[in-house]
Amino acid sequence: MEVKRLSYPYKIASNEFPPLAMALGYFDGVHLGHQQVILEAKKQAEEKGCSSAVMTFDPHPSVVLGKNEKHVQYITPLGEKVKFIEELGIDYLFIVNFTAEFAHLLPQEFIDQYVIGLNVQHVVAGFDYTYGRMGKGTMETLPFHSRDKFSYSVVPKFVQDNEKVSSTKIRHLLKEGKTNELPSLLGRFYTTTGEVIHGDKRGRTIGFPTANINIKDEYIIPPLGVYAVRMRVQSDWYNGVCNVGFKPTFNKESIKLSVEVHLFDFDQDIYGQEVVIEWHLYLRKEQKFSGIEQLVTQIEKDKQQTIDYFKRNRQFS
Repeated sequence: MEVKRLSYPYKIASNEFPPLAMALGYFDGVHLGHQQVILEAKKQAEEKGCSSAVMTFDPHPSVVLGKNEKHVQYITPLGEKVKFIEELGIDYLFIVNFTAEFAHLLPQEFIDQYVIGLNVQHVVAGFDYTYGRMGKGTMETLPFHSRDKFSYSVVPKFVQDNEKVSSTKIRHLLKEGKTNELPSLLGRFYTTTGEVIHGDKRGRTIGFPTANINIKDEYIIPPLGVYAVRMRVQSDWYNGVCNVGFKPTFNKESIKLSVEVHLFDFDQDIYGQEVVIEWHLYLRKEQKFSGIEQLVTQIEKDKQQTIDYFKRNRQFS
């Protein structure tokens, strides 16, 4: 997949790209609804003898338009989004730098420059996609703005259990810790990437060594508690238990959130390595124990509960 970054105004020759069938959207999460839009563009490309393309935007429009704080947490930060779109077999990915100047483009200007100007022959977008200044361009106005230069497909609302599959719904479930409900919306378990850093190494003294993960702050981290997880180290996956919290048994006044994973049947030095946590099941809330013995007993229970979970769900392990 060829990745092209575009800034406004951009300088690209009109013949730089082959004829394209392009999916338009922000696509945070690249969830099942998004995948329908992207795969429709791929299908149209195959039928029309075009190359397939996706256009997305960075940063999130809400940052630029003042609807949000300057920092947004994503279901799929840009690097993850690129990876998932590539896995869908797309030929070109256009990442448009979303600025105030770009947001000010009239709907017709956006279509002229960022669709017709990129040699797009067919556009695919969701039923609720908007474009141009103040989102005045819609899928109903697209035929007018197309100047008869391209055809288009509108992908209807994608529904699971009578509810629209959306990034908003996924964010809500994530923030409630309902990680086990995400595969039916994402088509996969939620993952976060981070680096293994040095912690206080207390886990190994009680028989449960943990990897302390510094997760990039652009990710949404599930709420405080203990989770059944898998973790990818290099190319291998391991089952384990993850604690998200402040370790209240040891740290009375800790203000730094820690994400620590105890992997089963694992004994490697992985400091400094990048790892991926795959979040499966919320087990319990974080709690303070009266002593080490009580803590160890509970960790044993967490471990057994996780082993039982992966035995029941062998397709995930």
